[in-house]
Amino acid sequence: MTDVGNSPEADGSLLRERPSAKPLHMPDSESAKEKVLELNEQEDSKNEREKKTYGRTPDGTVFIVPHTHDMVSQLLSPSQPKNLSDLAVLAVLASLISTLYLLPKSARIPVFAVIFLFWRAAYNAGIGWLLDAQSKHNRLVLWAKNSHIFENPDTGKNPHPTIYKFLKREMETKIPKDYKFEEAPLEYNTWLVFRRVVDLILMCDFVSYCLFAIACLHRPEESWLLFTLRWTTGIVLFIFNLFVKLDAHRVVKDYAWYWGDFFYLIDQRLTFDGVFEAAPHPMYSIGYAGFYGIALMMASYKVLLISIVAHAAQFAFLIRVEEPHIQKIYNPAPPRRTRHNSGNITQKHHPTSSQSDIDAGALIDHVNQPAPMHTIVGPQNTDFHRAIDVTVVLIPFYMFCLATLTPNTRLVRTFFFINAFVWRLWYVLGLGYILDRQSKKKNWTRHFIKYGDTKEEAWRQWKCLYHLSMTMCHASFLAAAWKMYTLPPDWFYDLTVFRLVLGIGMVALHLWTAASIYDSLGEFGWFCGDFFFDPPPKNLTYSGIYRFLNSPERVLGMAGIWGVAVITWTAPIFYLATTAQVLNLAFLHFVERPHMTKLYGQKLRQTSGVSKTLRQALPSPVRNWQSAADEYINSTVEFIEEVLESAKPKLAAGVGTFVKDTTALFKSYPARISITRISPDLAGYDPKQYKLEVQGTLSAPAVEYQKNGGREGELARTPATRTSEFKTLALEYGAPIKVRWQAPLNHSKKDWIGLYMVADNQSREVTQLSSNGRWIATNTGVYDSIRAEEGILVSDKLVPASSDNEDDFDHYTGEVEFRGDKLWWTTGVFEFRYHHNGKHNVMALSQAFEIRIPRFDEGDVEVDSHGTVHRAVEQTLLLVIQNCFDCDPEIAPDTPEESFGSLVERDGKFAKRVVFAVHQMFGIEFAPEVVQADGNVRNLAWRICNAKKVLAPYSMTASHGRNTPDGTKY
Repeated sequence: MTDVGNSPEADGSLLRERPSAKPLHMPDSESAKEKVLELNEQEDSKNEREKKTYGRTPDGTVFIVPHTHDMVSQLLSPSQPKNLSDLAVLAVLASLISTLYLLPKSARIPVFAVIFLFWRAAYNAGIGWLLDAQSKHNRLVLWAKNSHIFENPDTGKNPHPTIYKFLKREMETKIPKDYKFEEAPLEYNTWLVFRRVVDLILMCDFVSYCLFAIACLHRPEESWLLFTLRWTTGIVLFIFNLFVKLDAHRVVKDYAWYWGDFFYLIDQRLTFDGVFEAAPHPMYSIGYAGFYGIALMMASYKVLLISIVAHAAQFAFLIRVEEPHIQKIYNPAPPRRTRHNSGNITQKHHPTSSQSDIDAGALIDHVNQPAPMHTIVGPQNTDFHRAIDVTVVLIPFYMFCLATLTPNTRLVRTFFFINAFVWRLWYVLGLGYILDRQSKKKNWTRHFIKYGDTKEEAWRQWKCLYHLSMTMCHASFLAAAWKMYTLPPDWFYDLTVFRLVLGIGMVALHLWTAASIYDSLGEFGWFCGDFFFDPPPKNLTYSGIYRFLNSPERVLGMAGIWGVAVITWTAPIFYLATTAQVLNLAFLHFVERPHMTKLYGQKLRQTSGVSKTLRQALPSPVRNWQSAADEYINSTVEFIEEVLESAKPKLAAGVGTFVKDTTALFKSYPARISITRISPDLAGYDPKQYKLEVQGTLSAPAVEYQKNGGREGELARTPATRTSEFKTLALEYGAPIKVRWQAPLNHSKKDWIGLYMVADNQSREVTQLSSNGRWIATNTGVYDSIRAEEGILVSDKLVPASSDNEDDFDHYTGEVEFRGDKLWWTTGVFEFRYHHNGKHNVMALSQAFEIRIPRFDEGDVEVDSHGTVHRAVEQTLLLVIQNCFDCDPEIAPDTPEESFGSLVERDGKFAKRVVFAVHQMFGIEFAPEVVQADGNVRNLAWRICNAKKVLAPYSMTASHGRNTPDGTKY
């Protein structure tokens, strides 16, 4: 949240004195945001009964958000008013319960499995689709707006007066205070209707799960001790589940519980404490502990399996729907910053010409950290041109082949055990010793500098060694586990299935923890980069998984090791797991902790979010006992450290200290339009009355020369002068394109214009493939998607018939602009198609036009005093990059020295556009990470010039060149 601005006090007073007044419309969203922040801060000083909450809609309307109650209270509490929709939900729940008792026992399990999976699909797929459409296209609000269901029938616009009266009665019955149906914003009323749908789905989802669990109730033969332990654990997990849900609701209220920020926004300063400090997304992670508690109480693998399926579906919902929306709303890219020569950071900087002299050594800033290019972690970064990537693939492959093909004898198993043990010792003790020496004396870096290398080379070699050691440590452990694992003769004997499920879950937790650590630290932190480079001079922050745990690798980072041990259930693997855990703790304590203390000192956090939450949940006496115990443990640890420190000089020479330490989901509207060859509603429309005219930035003249480069026969070459008036239309790569259209007065308001490759459509009358989002409607307020209206400049401008032309007629004209994601980011020949009535029937085609990127010709550039062409490369590249960045002032630079906006680092599509253009212009292929790492045009231009110089001896064009028809060499 941003700080509150100086908003006029009068407006806030007006709203506070008249709580039932109509919403206040602010001129822009930023003013509305500041106003809402100010009003909510003023309300924080009031008691709960008098306190009000203010919100705002996307168009800047500020309104009072009425107080609402949670789902269970409004349905089951006798003190809450009931309406017809409440009774309907309760009736559905009652029918589900009745079905359980009416069905025969043999049919209960399959029937309720299907019922639960239906409601779970309605939750994750159904609600997920609605929310995704609302987030991307504002579709639910546009549905309500276009149907006029919230407008008073007296205005004559609402064709559904019965629905209006029903909704008004339903909503005002549930919210008797601070709410009037006809005065509430459209977004808020739409959210209230959406809430009722959510109430039905979520209640049916939970009740059907409980009924399925009851149908699966199993009474195994077990001792009273196991029975008591199983039920006690299950009840504790279920109570913990309730605590998590209630505490989460305490923090986020109904607003976030029902995804209110998909419809409107409440700007206020919230403290995300409690369960939000214990786990990421607590309602979806630890908030599902009750499912596993119920499965444990029912003693049913069927309930456990369906719980895992439901939990996985919830995580998919989180990743595909909620996370993108959260990033868009609460974590937008910060404003672009540039660096003065003095080193100061500003929001915007336009250097003078005297600052444009190139210092190649200072172009790429490696002061604090190495450039994050050509990363090696993860299968997606595997590059078989690097020796380390080939090594980490081949050696584990040979190891697993050896584990599979060798006989399963005692001697062979011993070999694999020793192999895994030695690799674990090297990974922790060996690398830990190297890091300890690097921390204290920079021994690793000094070794490479001794032989004339740089610290960057030392860093690259360390990454390779660490990556190989870590891969072999895990591969050898898995090979040993595979060699010692035997398939059970009976899967349902002695908790075999339970151990398998538990082990797989622990491995999944390990992988998620590793991915979260990598996302938080990046490759620099993953490879302990602060042992080799000075950290950036800023405060230490705890983000991602480190918000909840100080050292996630301490326990969660070893979960997969223990998971494999649980699956194999053999003593040697448990011994290896125990060794790995002890060595990991030793590394954290003796290597990582001292180094972090040396770097950050008092900035290090002593208590993690999970510890803080658990400590707050304890009763006061227990909390006091824990504090006394912590004090005793700390004093004991200090005593042991003093003993070790005093004994260190007496240890034998060479014995060092101990060691070291996871396209598009939804298509745009035309993708959903049915493709029909014959449309009955084309009668009365003459395609000759429709026209399209393309206007855009013309490409450089070099395109024409390079297209006809003397490779044809003499008669086939394009002549110097044309006798025809027609001229090939060639436009710049990535530049916005305007399309002017003409249509008769009776044209459908649902007409739309799409951009296609000419070769992609066989028919000129019917478009046979989806536009994939490259389309714009001709009129506003027609489609239930805000994306459809992005780019409309002029719509339905009446042009009367000309008296001088008998063939002329009254018609409408309009203009749309295609830019950004609505363009093709490749070269080729394209055309615009005007489609009729929301279908794919083509009424008009534009002139075909070509998108082509001219090659950079060094022969046409004057060489400067340094003998390079870098300034010309800069200027040429600057124009291309501005187009690639959608000419957005937040990310597109105005000068070569100006840095790219932070959105370029977050969204890889911008860098991919640039590297494609660079490849076409200069014949040099870069990875997108290079563009993100360079950060401005000057750095990238220098890299291009350097790459061309390095590759010049291998280029035939550098030696011989090519000739244009007029003899120009390029």
